Amino acid sequence: MTDGERTGAVGGAVAAGGMSVELPLWKAISYFRVLALCYALLRYLNSYLDFLHPVAGWIFLGTLTLWTLASTRAFAGPQRCTWYVLGTDLTLAVTGIVMSGLTDDPVRISHGAPTLPTIWAAGTVLGFAGKGGWRWAAAAGTVIGVANILGHGGPTGDNIHNIMLLMVAGCAIGYVIELARASEATLTRALQVEAATRERERLSRDIHDGVLQVLALVQRHGAELTARPAEGAAAAAGGRPGGDADFAELGRLAGEQERALRALMTGGPIPGQRPQECGAGEPQDLTALLRPYADERITLSAPGGPVLLPAGAAGELAAAVGAAVDNVRRHAGERARAWILVEDEPQAVTVSIRDDGPGFAPGRLGEAERAGRLGVSQSIRGRLLDLGGTAELYSAPGEGVEVELRVPRKGSDDRSADD
Repeated sequence: MTDGERTGAVGGAVAAGGMSVELPLWKAISYFRVLALCYALLRYLNSYLDFLHPVAGWIFLGTLTLWTLASTRAFAGPQRCTWYVLGTDLTLAVTGIVMSGLTDDPVRISHGAPTLPTIWAAGTVLGFAGKGGWRWAAAAGTVIGVANILGHGGPTGDNIHNIMLLMVAGCAIGYVIELARASEATLTRALQVEAATRERERLSRDIHDGVLQVLALVQRHGAELTARPAEGAAAAAGGRPGGDADFAELGRLAGEQERALRALMTGGPIPGQRPQECGAGEPQDLTALLRPYADERITLSAPGGPVLLPAGAAGELAAAVGAAVDNVRRHAGERARAWILVEDEPQAVTVSIRDDGPGFAPGRLGEAERAGRLGVSQSIRGRLLDLGGTAELYSAPGEGVEVELRVPRKGSDDRSADD
């Protein structure tokens, strides 16, 4: 166990989501102390006339009752149960055991009469087990065992038997709590890593959908100007129709992405982001979100009525479709056509994007991902994975590309449809 984990073991670990495995054990310890107190009172009430000094026993049990009731809330969890509380608890347990040897009849002690606190002392050992683990439970059990041997009857068979039961129970509970805390710490770290990974993937998608596409556009225009320097110079000087408009559009896009990057770094809302992209608002019509992608090369086919999805799911699915359409325009060739088909089913919504371009060879997507081009892995597959859906790509050289995006509706088990 590392130093950080040991510190968590002393203070008590809380699992992700605010629940702790050990809290029910603390509640059980708290209930046990109250029940053990009742048992000690009943045992003494039944035999106090046999004690040499019964008044002293009642004074101790009255003090024990007040302390148990006052410390019940402290034994509700490791944060409230401080070492001061446990030290006081241990002091009372040892005091009661020693007083038993002074106030009880030696004949009763020799016949195995219980001590004044009886099984209440076990609650002290369990408290040390919950606070510090099995080592502290063993230490507290040893102190109580020594007090029992020296102050009440000596090393008899009953004493040794009771002490061994106390040690085994305390160490077992302490070990279980240590394992629970280690498991919670591991789970918390795993959830933190998962959350960081998901956030990194989300940022990668935003950057790919914005900044990288603008940079790719700049690169293509730069390559065209380099290949045709004379025409490029004329365009830069305003001599080519549309040259100023092209560079003005690049400037506008670069400005938008600069503001978006600043928003991502500061955690603020992304300029121009639609409400459904933030997961807010009423259910959205997916068809309406996909219409802007249709043009003379892209054909959209959808049901006659609205295809409603939760706002966040509709926005993310539409963004994934947009990334697939952008890949068609960039890689399928200037004459390639594409078709977007929307299927509205009871269990899921499926969107298929198919083109008649040159396609790609098997393994091409893995090469692109290793080269840092994350359009498919993040902007498409990553989005669908976050939605609980699937993204399948089918292609072969000369046969175009088909992308199938499937998002299950909330509350439906779409896996049965795939079996």
